[in-house]
Amino acid sequence: MANPGRIRSGNGLFAVVLAAGASTRFGSPKQLVRIAGRPLLHASVTRAAEIAGNALVVVLGSGAAQLAPLLKHSAGGIVINQEWREGLASSIRAGIARLPGTCAGALLILADQPAVSVEDLKRLAGAWRRQPLHIAAALHEGGLGLPAVFPRSLFPELLRLRGDAGVRVLLRRNAERLVRVTMPSAAIDLDTPEDLLAVGPGR
Repeated sequence: MANPGRIRSGNGLFAVVLAAGASTRFGSPKQLVRIAGRPLLHASVTRAAEIAGNALVVVLGSGAAQLAPLLKHSAGGIVINQEWREGLASSIRAGIARLPGTCAGALLILADQPAVSVEDLKRLAGAWRRQPLHIAAALHEGGLGLPAVFPRSLFPELLRLRGDAGVRVLLRRNAERLVRVTMPSAAIDLDTPEDLLAVGPGR
C-alpha cells in the first residue's frame, strides 16, 4: 500500500477501514476468514477502494504483521494502532489523525461487516455529498451506526472518543445534522464463528 501521507482524493472523501481488533470472541483473526474465496480484510478494503480510490487508510493493530501482507497490492495506506487494546475508539482516532487537510469527510467502515456491499457504500457516500455538513450513517435493525460518513467539522469529536463505545454517542449528540441511510446489511457483523451463518452465498 502507498504511504498514507501521499494519498489524494478528488472529491474530499476518504475511507478509513477499521481492522485492528483481536477477534477474541471469534477465536482466530476474523480478518483472515475467507468469504467467497477472499479474506474478509481484503474484501473490505476492495469495497472501500471502489468508493474512495487511493484516498484510503486501513487501521491495523492486533496481528498487524500477519495482516499487512494481504494489502500489499491494495490502494491507500496502512496505519498501525498501537493502542488497539483500548477498543474501537482508538482505531477511529488513529485513522482520523492520519487524514490530510484536503479531507472533507471520512467514511468509517468496519472490516467485519461482510454483507455491506459497494452499492451500500455508494448510497451512503451519495447521501453525504448531497449534504456534506451532515453525518450520513447506516440505519438497520440494530439502530444507527457504521458505516458512516463524518464531515471534517466533527473530526475533533471523533478524536475525543475513548474505549469501545464506537460512534453511537456521537450520532445521538448530533441528531439534528444526521442523514439516515437504510442499510439492513450493516446489521451483520462477525463476532463469533456462528455469525458466518448469517452471511449469504456470494458475499
